[in-house]
Parts: sequence; C-alpha cells; structure tokens
Amino acid sequence: MSTLSNIPPQAVLPLGAYDRDGLRRAAERADQQLLIADCGKAKDKRGVLATIAEAFALPAHFGHNLDALYDSVTDLKPASGAEKPGFLVLLENLPDNERFGADERDALLDVFREAADFFFDQQTAFRVFYSVAGRGAARSGAGNVRS
Repeated sequence: MSTLSNIPPQAVLPLGAYDRDGLRRAAERADQQLLIADCGKAKDKRGVLATIAEAFALPAHFGHNLDALYDSVTDLKPASGAEKPGFLVLLENLPDNERFGADERDALLDVFREAADFFFDQQTAFRVFYSVAGRGAARSGAGNVRS
C-alpha cells in the first residue's frame, strides 16, 4: 500500500505526522511533481514568498503577494502523460517569529488550501505538507498519521 493511499488527494497537513522521505518516494512512484521549499532562512512573509517562488520556479512576473501566489500555483501543470497527475508540496521550516507568526502562516496555508480546492475541480492531486521551524523535524517511520 502506498504512503499516499491513506492521504486525501487534496490536503494541507503538518509534515511532522509523516515520513518525509516516504512521501518523496511515494510522489515519485505516483509520477507526481514534487515541489520542495525550505523556508529555513526566511524571516518574514517576503522571504517566505521569495523562497517559494524560487523553489517552484514561478514566473518572473510573480507579484510576491498571496493573491499572486494563488494565481501562480494554480497555473502549475502536472507532468504530461502522468498516470495519476498531481503535486506533492513540501513547505519546510516556515518561520515562527514576530515578523511571520501564526496569522501570517495561516494566511499562507489558506492559499494552499484554496489551491487544493482548485485542483480538486481539475481532478488533480495536490497534497501540501508543512513544518514550522523549531517545532521538531519530520519523523521517520511508516508514514502513518499520528493519532
């Protein structure tokens, strides 16, 4: 059974409950595009958006705001010819500080939730896993959700 079989095709979930390497392998086996943004050096919203833009190879005209992020993410195309088209997104080490706290993080994750709704309508998998800097690394193991 695949790691992804227990995860809805459109989801935004904390990474800590899953085996990061298992997710990567499962995305490769499912022929889904893997997008990884390590935001460990970002200190604020601007830095997080710049990191995501670079990691996802967003277009040069990307406006570095949440509306532009939604537009750019929903413009992404899955690998042509994929048997199960989709994306697996890892947003790692999101900041947790005065300049990028819970409100900013929630707004960012809401963009990815809205993108997941968009991809649902496109019948395209869009799974996002995120971690917050300083809150523990993803665990190794079977990749099941912690109860």
